[in-house]
Amino acid sequence: MRGISILLTYAFLLAALAVIIVRALPARHNPFAPIDLAARPGVATPMQLARLKGNREACFKALDQAGVLYTPLQDELRGEKCGLFDALTLDRTLTPYSATLQMTCAQTAAAYMWERHVVRPAAVEIFDAPVTRIETYGSFSCRNIAGSRRLSQHAFGNALDVSGFRLEDGRVIDVEAHWGKRGKEGKFLKHAHEGACGLFSVTLGPDYNAAHADHFHMDMGTGGICR
Repeated sequence: MRGISILLTYAFLLAALAVIIVRALPARHNPFAPIDLAARPGVATPMQLARLKGNREACFKALDQAGVLYTPLQDELRGEKCGLFDALTLDRTLTPYSATLQMTCAQTAAAYMWERHVVRPAAVEIFDAPVTRIETYGSFSCRNIAGSRRLSQHAFGNALDVSGFRLEDGRVIDVEAHWGKRGKEGKFLKHAHEGACGLFSVTLGPDYNAAHADHFHMDMGTGGICR
């Protein structure tokens, strides 16, 4: 009994120490801290983003604090199996998109972080020119995964397809034309893809299959894929 008591004491002390260490971490490295979308991503950011799914209040609060402008949407089914829940119409963020986007709050939060901390800094660093528009095929679409009978995350506004980026100097970096190529365009697209992998649950690009030859697919669904 004495041995068990000593073990329990050690376990309690270790647990208390772990709590102290976690609380001392910067918020972006603390999986239990509320997410700050404006803060540089840390080791805990994927867990913090995942925790926004299904937590409407915390998610919209995070968007508000980051200055994202949106119009909330009422939860509704669209068609027999599709629908938008905890969703919004994106009105304005740091970078304009080429189409109106209706997405879940969690998907919007991940997209904002990708824009702010991956895409925009990379464009300035590589091209010395800011991104003025992100070219997109859209977000919500009531359809199946290509070649499958399973519903796509697009059917719930939980995905975003990006086909390219327009810079202030007029240049266009196109996924289909520049993916895998040498030079600045290829370097930029690789950086944008890798950065998305660290924020979204699923990131698919031209190396995944022919259906993604001309765009990046990024979603906050289940699982974890980076291809």
